[in-house]
Amino acid sequence: MARVAIRGYSYCLNHTPELGLHYGVTPYIERITHGETEYIKKLCKSTQSYEEACAYAPNQAYIGGMDLDDLKRQPAPMYCNRIDGASRYGKFGEIMPEKEFLGLMDICDVFDIIWLEESFAGEVREVMARHPLMNEKILTRLEKGRASSEIEKETKEHGALPLYSQGRVAGCCRKGHDLDESLSAHVLLENIASKAGSVLALLHLLKTTGLSPADIDYIIECSEEAAGDMNQRGGGNFAKAIAEIAGCVNASGFDVRSFCAGPVNAVIAGATQVASGARPNVVVLAGGAVPKLFMNSRDHVRKDIPALEDCLGSFAVLLDADDGTCPIMRLDALGKHSVGAGASPQAITSALVYEPLQKIGLSFGDVDKFAAELQIPEITVPAGAGDVPTANFKMIAALAVMKGELGKDEMSSFVESKGIPGFAHTQGHIPSGVPFIGHACEAIKEGKFGRVMIIGKGSLFLARLTNLSDGASFIIEPSSEKAGETRGVTSEEVRGILLEVLEDLSKELTG
Repeated sequence: MARVAIRGYSYCLNHTPELGLHYGVTPYIERITHGETEYIKKLCKSTQSYEEACAYAPNQAYIGGMDLDDLKRQPAPMYCNRIDGASRYGKFGEIMPEKEFLGLMDICDVFDIIWLEESFAGEVREVMARHPLMNEKILTRLEKGRASSEIEKETKEHGALPLYSQGRVAGCCRKGHDLDESLSAHVLLENIASKAGSVLALLHLLKTTGLSPADIDYIIECSEEAAGDMNQRGGGNFAKAIAEIAGCVNASGFDVRSFCAGPVNAVIAGATQVASGARPNVVVLAGGAVPKLFMNSRDHVRKDIPALEDCLGSFAVLLDADDGTCPIMRLDALGKHSVGAGASPQAITSALVYEPLQKIGLSFGDVDKFAAELQIPEITVPAGAGDVPTANFKMIAALAVMKGELGKDEMSSFVESKGIPGFAHTQGHIPSGVPFIGHACEAIKEGKFGRVMIIGKGSLFLARLTNLSDGASFIIEPSSEKAGETRGVTSEEVRGILLEVLEDLSKELTG
């Protein structure tokens, strides 16, 4: 059996309410079509402070500051029951304030796209100099800033987008071409923000694994953004752009796209490269999506709850060879949603859950936890989308009943024991299974879980090319050497065993 170790993982949030207020798609469209409406005014008043975002339980769970069992016990609504003494930093990463994130965007800009106002740039430099991951080489990329008059001229006369901090213009994002829509200020803002989030996650991954940037061999990026120009709109390459900023001088890489299914497909792509020996290690990572900030805020404002979609999520996962010390991915039981599988929830669940388990002789009960779409229910329920994680677990339970592996009266207990609470922001690719890798691997190391399944699903109809969906899944287990299990043997090992047996038989016959 091919096995690949999950060596490390990091998860970060960037608290960016002002990016969301101005460039999240829902408020942005409202502004350009109707102006400063009552919805916009209420939205501005219902945003969370940085301290409130840090103290929000699902955010703490995402960065590893809270165990998922504790999250499950957190009183609802969680936005009314904040965590006392919540920290910016968790086991997996951090929640970065918007001021610093704008500085990180400037650091990640190599074409003079991001301009920061000079006094603001000075403030940013001062706070970022205290950040444990921002070394001098990275900080030298932070520019001294521009005069406010230059920024005002760039926004009024040359199509730049203003950047805000605490209600004031703190800089701008310039366009990369006068006519190319793929290089408009809006697109470049989204791309640089996604890149910056990935860089932060990668820096945390390097810290937690103890690797130097030069140790990284390959990077696969799997966000939902598209980098290119009018001749090749999605040509890429985010992966190498991220590696450059983080100092991964020996790395190369490429991008993977499949909407919300992209991260799981990317992890599988990276694992197969490691398993084949093509790469000694692969980092899979992604930053967040500015357009999805405050995506459901119209419903939140109408129902007088805080506008919770104020964070850009990011993650990074390191894969390398199995040495018996880390949880592993199994590559002999990968789920896939094929063209002919069917589009019903039952068909998708069968392809991604039941079929890969059947392939290796396992049942639903052999998996301790399933992780599919892990959106925070307090975001999706008020918007009419329901509790997405629980809906997925119920579908898995229903399929187990249909296959005769579970009694109908056992469905509730199955959902309770096999499911996990949603704790990821509605950034499309960010909630889709991969956020659970960190929590799952920690639990496997502690002996709490023996097997988990990570599931990614994507809606391809959004691109207007097909009505098909996409999906992929994989299983994580303890390393067979560490768990003391019997591992698969190679054909050469089988041949050696047979030769030993024949030799022993020959000795007995001749003896």
